Amino acid sequence: MRRGHDLETTLYQPIKAFLEAAGYAVKGEIAGCDLVGLSPDEPPVVVICELKLSFNLELILQAVDRATASDEVWIAARVSAKGKGRESDRRYRDLCRRLGFGMLSVSDNGMVDVLVSPVALMPRKNARKRSRLVNEHKRRKGDPTAGGSTRSPIMTAYRQQALACAAALQAGPLRPRDLKAITPKAATILRGNVYGWFENLERGIYGLTATGFEALVRWPVATPENDKLAVTEMVIEPVSIVSEKPKSRRSKSGVAGG
Repeated sequence: MRRGHDLETTLYQPIKAFLEAAGYAVKGEIAGCDLVGLSPDEPPVVVICELKLSFNLELILQAVDRATASDEVWIAARVSAKGKGRESDRRYRDLCRRLGFGMLSVSDNGMVDVLVSPVALMPRKNARKRSRLVNEHKRRKGDPTAGGSTRSPIMTAYRQQALACAAALQAGPLRPRDLKAITPKAATILRGNVYGWFENLERGIYGLTATGFEALVRWPVATPENDKLAVTEMVIEPVSIVSEKPKSRRSKSGVAGG
């Protein structure tokens, strides 16, 4: 069993706080990305960060895969205890510079340092992939899943909306149009029944299955009357942060690095 500080999720909060200080609304596990940040601009600047316990080739390959959906890509890992990790390898840092990726290190006490700033040109964008990522970020309520999570189901916006429908059905069977105030996609969610939570009792009338009741025990939600799933975008006012090297170039996130 891995120790607490050996989990990738322990890197999530320090990195999230770091990017939030730069003015981004940050959420974890969005469309397969460990961490996604959106600026308050419209269209937003999209920042992706991938987390690993140590800097390695797999982390760079993940960043390459994310590059077409974002404006900036960062990779982050914990600092090697003996100081012999890839963060100390000039060749690894130079590779990140050539690819346009930023590097962030996280110490045992949660301090985040910029090793390389993403200042190079990014590759051609994949508009469809980018749109999917931005839409999921905006539709997801809050930040329910820490980046780096692999051992439990990801709380996607779709799952949140399905749970809201299930919560409404606890009181008894309803029609899809009765749930439109909760989510406009209620009919699609009930008919699709992706998780097996709903059953069609008669034409146009849906109820909750035993699996659906179990889901509400595992993921309790507020009643629809008190907490409707409004699709809103979190906006965080940008704040200035001090760069480590005053003379270095700046990336789009306003963070300077080596």
